[in-house]
Amino acid sequence: MSGSDAPDAPAATVDGDTVARLARGVKLREDPVRGQTVLLAPERALALDEIAVSIVRALDGKRSLDEIAEDFSRQFDAPKEAVLADVVAFIREFSNRRLLELAS
Repeated sequence: MSGSDAPDAPAATVDGDTVARLARGVKLREDPVRGQTVLLAPERALALDEIAVSIVRALDGKRSLDEIAEDFSRQFDAPKEAVLADVVAFIREFSNRRLLELAS
């Protein structure tokens, strides 16, 4: 990462070869009060739906998004290309929010 906090800094490339994990200080937790799973980050929390929780849990910092999409494709009997497109879009959004760390 460049260390620049400029809002117009170029986004990292996210594709099937990308490996992602939760950013430092970000934790996946159950919120018993709301009955939801949330991502806790410094000074913020984000409620997640079931699909988002599944994606976040799969981000082990070792497997590529392509490998994760392959697993989801088998698990949900869905076309891998469609699953990968959805996973990549999710990873882009959450990395832009600085909730994930990426390696390609």
